[in-house]
Amino acid sequence: MSIRRLPEHLVNRIAAGEVVERPASALKELVENAIDAGAARIAVRLVAGGTELIEVIDDGCGMAPADMALALERHATSKLPDDAIEAVATLGFRGEALPSIASVARLTIESRVRGADGWSRTVDNGEVVAEGPAALPPGTRVRVEQLFGRVPARRKFLRSARAEYGASLDVVKRLAMARPDIAFSVEHDGRRVLAVQSEESRPERVAALTDRDLAENSVAIDFARESLTLGGVAGLPTFNRGVADHQYLFVNGRPVKDRLLAGAVRGAYAEMLARDRHPVVALFLEIPADQVDVNVHPAKTEVRFRDPALVRGMIVSGLRRALDEAGHRSAQRPSEAALGMWQPGPEYSRPPGEGGDLEPYRASPAIPAFAGMAVRDRPTFFTPPPQARAEPAHAPVPQTIDFPLGVARGQVAKTYIVAEAEDGLVLVDQHAAHERLVLERMRRAMQGGGVASQALLLPEVVELDEPGCDRLEARIEELGQFGLELERFGPRAMLVRATPAALGQGDVHGLVTDLADELASFDEALSLKERLDHVASTMACHGSVRAGRILSVAEMNALLREMEVTPHSGQCNHGRPTWVKLAHGDIEKLFGRK
Repeated sequence: MSIRRLPEHLVNRIAAGEVVERPASALKELVENAIDAGAARIAVRLVAGGTELIEVIDDGCGMAPADMALALERHATSKLPDDAIEAVATLGFRGEALPSIASVARLTIESRVRGADGWSRTVDNGEVVAEGPAALPPGTRVRVEQLFGRVPARRKFLRSARAEYGASLDVVKRLAMARPDIAFSVEHDGRRVLAVQSEESRPERVAALTDRDLAENSVAIDFARESLTLGGVAGLPTFNRGVADHQYLFVNGRPVKDRLLAGAVRGAYAEMLARDRHPVVALFLEIPADQVDVNVHPAKTEVRFRDPALVRGMIVSGLRRALDEAGHRSAQRPSEAALGMWQPGPEYSRPPGEGGDLEPYRASPAIPAFAGMAVRDRPTFFTPPPQARAEPAHAPVPQTIDFPLGVARGQVAKTYIVAEAEDGLVLVDQHAAHERLVLERMRRAMQGGGVASQALLLPEVVELDEPGCDRLEARIEELGQFGLELERFGPRAMLVRATPAALGQGDVHGLVTDLADELASFDEALSLKERLDHVASTMACHGSVRAGRILSVAEMNALLREMEVTPHSGQCNHGRPTWVKLAHGDIEKLFGRK
């Protein structure tokens, strides 16, 4: 078959396939044009998720009639003043969006430059069908109707109207997040679904577009390295989601979805989140234009960095530094479902046939009167009081106002510490909390030169499969830095001579087995520090105070005090909260006082 030139209408449709995949991608191009036009307000209207109508109205600089005609030609743009495509500073620059959309839909552009008359131009699937004056305020209005209406092969691959609406709304949210100085509104099927005002701070805009509770459960990021700067907000590890849809990444103000950046976020939250949970973050990376290529994808959603390692390391360091400063903070607002589980106790009713005054049995001073009675002599309706443990006070009880996590008042189910704080009741999971404290101690010891080891009186042999032994043998030096001394003991066994002193004489077999499994899941691309963090987390889990251990009041308070000064102590190594607080207002609600 001989080579031939493709007809213009086919070339346009091929170009449209690169840029216009669905209503959300067309909407993205139109909103980016409005931003590049200097708009202060952008209004979006959708019908049927954008499949029937997409309308974008802005108050930007507008276009003259001649510029409007040129904008509808392929590869025509005002965003590249010269040939330096690598120095582009706008969101759009290819000059393909408008003609591509117009080739697969009915596109109407109305625009007016300040001080001039407005003009309108309509293109129906590649053909100009109307043109003339238009009355509108300064700015531009673009209407896209019946997207892929004459391309049934493309139309049938669109998803439901609800799914297309969700994708379109996500596009606007990401662009609105990048520009808190611009007011955005979205209307879908006649209903206002989003409205944010201009001049908001970045944290306020991010919280408004994601979750209002993020403002109270996040830390600000402000980090610089060489010529790069990183800003934004990062949710506390305990303020997480089941999917990664709440991770927003921006490079020089451009929303991107990049594997490198997403991997860096996972690395920063490693050992602070369960593997099936994802953090809520909005990261804004500013990087010199000559160090990033934004022209690697037709939709401009991917970027390529000249020095990927520098960028990844900066994101991990910036996030971890911000999370370190959060200290013992944790997402503390009890859910309505959790509060709903608290039920008022049943009213006391006198057993049938019983008489007399029950007041002595209700009042606590009357309880000692039963001390000398046998159980069979007690009234049948009396239930013995629960047994509790009391300790003599050798020192004045500390004041709750002095400590954020309060003062220990007791222990429930040999697992949870009950503490009284100035502003409410604090419940602490002793195992989860101590697990985090042990991990942070080991990290500090590593920075100081290594973890002290404790020799076993008799070396212990741990049998594993051969690949597991191979993995441990390959990491003997790294494990030795944590105080775990191993030797290969035949093809299917490891000899343990010493364990980390911080762990004590724990379950050596379980520790070595878990480490072998953990090493199997390591990505070889992980840095040495990240691999060591994985190892430290696994060891810390085996060396922490287990649920079911009775603690003295002094031990409980010591745990609380160490949590208050330890980074990340608000969550365990698996991402679960280590403590929760029931505020006084919540307690009052439980008793109907509010």
